Amino acid sequence: MRLTGKTAFVTAAGQGIGRASAQALVREGARVIATDRNGDLLDGLDVSRAFALDALDKAALQQAVTEAAPDILVNCTGVVHSGSPLEATDDDFDAAMNLNVRAHFHAIQAALPAMLDRRRGAIVGIASVASHLRGLPNRFIYGTSKAALVGLTKAVAAEYVAQGIRCNCIAPGTVDSPSLHDRLHATGNYEQAMTQFVARQPMGRLGEADEIAALVVYLASDESAYMTGQCLAIDGGMTV
Repeated sequence: MRLTGKTAFVTAAGQGIGRASAQALVREGARVIATDRNGDLLDGLDVSRAFALDALDKAALQQAVTEAAPDILVNCTGVVHSGSPLEATDDDFDAAMNLNVRAHFHAIQAALPAMLDRRRGAIVGIASVASHLRGLPNRFIYGTSKAALVGLTKAVAAEYVAQGIRCNCIAPGTVDSPSLHDRLHATGNYEQAMTQFVARQPMGRLGEADEIAALVVYLASDESAYMTGQCLAIDGGMTV
């Protein structure tokens, strides 16, 4: 097992990519601490510890990460905002930046001291193809915030590359998840919305959370020891 003896802290682990990542890390031998704003979603997750945690609560988040002193930090927190620049509000913009960028920053800030003491650590964030990689209609705020997350990733990587700390992020395409289904239902025509989502995938299907989790494990493991500051797209060909 690739992660035996390592402690991993995973945010937004209740469902989707976060849950799949927590499970994949456990399978590779890691001691996993899983958190989610909705603690009920963590039921049945076979990890070392699981508890409710609002990633927007800076004090609580940083205390939890500091106490865990993880070797691996996996930031999966995020929110998808739909709309154009003309439809966006300052409140929408702030909400997305707070969860998609600021919460990642706060978790990283708390994880760094222990990583620096050990002179090793792996940080993985979940970005999106809607970022610097590709502009998507109706994703103005979301794409802006995810591009900022890529910038954060590269800045952290550059800052600590000589101290043994690696920071990378993943840019998924459209992944089958409970949150996606919620958004599709919210359109009022689930079947039509699903058909449209699948149709824009060059591979003709949605991604699976387990496929993203496999890349999380790679970036958390020593197999990627020579990689830092990268944003890896796993998107079914959306950015080809």
